[in-house]
Amino acid sequence: MPRPILSFQLWSSRKDPSLRHQLSVLKDAGYDDAQPHHAQYEDPQGLRALFDEYGLTAKSAHINYDMLTNDFAGMTAAMRTIGTELVIMPWLPDPMIPTDRAGWEAVGRDMRGFGRRLNDEGFRFAWHNHHHEVTALPDGSYPIEHVLGDEMLWEIDIGWCFAAGADPHVWLDRYAGRIPAIHVKDIPREGENLEEDGQIAIGKGIVDWDKLWPHCIAAGSELMVAEHDQPLDPEDFARVSIVAMRALRDAA
Repeated sequence: MPRPILSFQLWSSRKDPSLRHQLSVLKDAGYDDAQPHHAQYEDPQGLRALFDEYGLTAKSAHINYDMLTNDFAGMTAAMRTIGTELVIMPWLPDPMIPTDRAGWEAVGRDMRGFGRRLNDEGFRFAWHNHHHEVTALPDGSYPIEHVLGDEMLWEIDIGWCFAAGADPHVWLDRYAGRIPAIHVKDIPREGENLEEDGQIAIGKGIVDWDKLWPHCIAAGSELMVAEHDQPLDPEDFARVSIVAMRALRDAA
């Protein structure tokens, strides 16, 4: 079974004002890659220099809607500078989140159009889900079906699947071959870690990663990206999580 790259979504450590310190922690912990987010591209050359200094790659990167729609050239230049191969749309602004099939179909058409433009620029383009996309619409269809269509790639966020009551195994099977990255999350036991938005370090919760990890790799994931939306101690989350991910990768 292929050995995926172990990465870390820098949104998890955003409360640390020093990006240098964040990357130092990740390198010391043993990560080879980090996934930057939309607020980190003001100085792409400086960002690339920091990544290079710590021997980290940025194989994938999260952008935002405004970057995609209002500064496409600037966004692609930034992605090229930092060495990103997989560009990921992680969310829509709240007022733009559709509530019906027609709305999600329109989003899908737009996103796939941008995906073709990114392909022409030498990038791959993927969608990242929250709970909305894997929650059934009134007609029984799912937003993610309308976003992805027959061509778009998907970075599945396992935590948001569980939050929506969705079975990630079902979606991994359905879109196998179109899932180049996974957001690796864990869920605490009921009533625990409420101060951390109901998330916990990987391997410390109730997600059966022993079964889920090989399923993710079999579905085509090249990047397994640790993420926690509200960790009280980002350093501890990073260190504990990579130990668990390394063990899972070795076992697979």
